[in-house]
Amino acid sequence: MYGLGEQLLMVASDRISTYDAVHPTPIPDKGKVLTGLSVFWFEKTQQIVANHLISTTEGVPEEARGRALAVRKLRMLPVECVVRGYITGSGWKDYQASGKVSGIELPAGLSESEQLPQPIFTPSTKADVGHDEAIDFDRAAELVGDRGLMQRVVDVSIELYSFAAEHARANGVILADTKFEFGLDEHDELVVGDEVLTPDSSRYWPVEGFAVGKGQPSFDKQYVRDWASGSGWDKLPPAPAIPAEVVEGTRARYVEAYELITGEPFSAWLERAGVADA
Repeated sequence: MYGLGEQLLMVASDRISTYDAVHPTPIPDKGKVLTGLSVFWFEKTQQIVANHLISTTEGVPEEARGRALAVRKLRMLPVECVVRGYITGSGWKDYQASGKVSGIELPAGLSESEQLPQPIFTPSTKADVGHDEAIDFDRAAELVGDRGLMQRVVDVSIELYSFAAEHARANGVILADTKFEFGLDEHDELVVGDEVLTPDSSRYWPVEGFAVGKGQPSFDKQYVRDWASGSGWDKLPPAPAIPAEVVEGTRARYVEAYELITGEPFSAWLERAGVADA
């Protein structure tokens, strides 16, 4: 058992899942992209909220460099902190059914993928098995056990999203929505942890070709999901192997997301992280 204040090693894998099943085929460099982007955003947003990053190299074994971080152990809050700036995904389905998302009334007449008047906070539970469940602020505050702390989480989540969305848009990428995870450190200070603003925890769309009224291509595993949905697989475990061309296309999308958002070649992150074969 670890105590608060101790150091942990957080490693991102190259594994990928669709329909709640992990495919046997990894996506090369996926873990390094997620880690590199998290580090980029941790550094960019530390003036908004503290984060758990200690080092990208010290305490990180050589074989895990580039995809692992030394981080502070936190007491994690039991809610997923989702911020939506556009109406899409499960939020679009909820809006079509009720005109609301997580109990928040939205303007009538919105189209799929349309930008919301302002970002909204739509928390969910952290399910040990099955799917996370969308909840409202009151239920989130009940789970956290501190309404004031939960309001701080809301404010910080929206500020993080707004900052990142502005940066991404200036670099040709739309941040449609994202998920944060927060914890408390040994001083009960709010800290953002896990991965942050990556293609796995966020929905990124290219600005080029964006059009309201339809779904958008995204810089994440949607490429694999689209292949899987048309492959004839019955969506039950075990998941099938992914063809080489789909693996290659998916890796390219992850790397492109890194390079657009950070404004540097992916190789620059590998070099900074001390990846031996970079």
